[in-house]
Amino acid sequence: MSPGRYTELFFLDEVTALAAGHRPCFECQRERAKAFKTAAVRSGCIPYDARANELDRLIAGEMQNRLSGRSQPDLCCPSALPDGSMFSVDSVAILKWREQGWIWSFDGYQRASLPDKAFLLTPALTLAALEHGFVPQCHPSADIT
Repeated sequence: MSPGRYTELFFLDEVTALAAGHRPCFECQRERAKAFKTAAVRSGCIPYDARANELDRLIAGEMQNRLSGRSQPDLCCPSALPDGSMFSVDSVAILKWREQGWIWSFDGYQRASLPDKAFLLTPALTLAALEHGFVPQCHPSADIT
């Protein structure tokens, strides 16, 4: 950790980090971060002049509400979610990628069917960015056909 700057976090892939409430870093992933912000602006969730800390505030606020029990994850229909979204069924995290379900693990993904209903894990602002053109990076194990 750089003093007063940021904590280096490591995830399986970008979709896992996004579902956990993170966004691409404007310092070390500048082009990815700009693409994320552009998609979020396009969604209407944030204004064009929003700064990184505003994105963080919106995402962190939702995640803190979930963690504190002030809100619960939304029930969703996984087939209606954009690619890169994550949801859970019976405490199992599942990714929607290329119109298919993929069970998450520390080692990668395994194909799964898309259920009719699940609990959404991806925060609302991130979901809006995915719906408006942000294409996240995904672990290669979810590209097996």
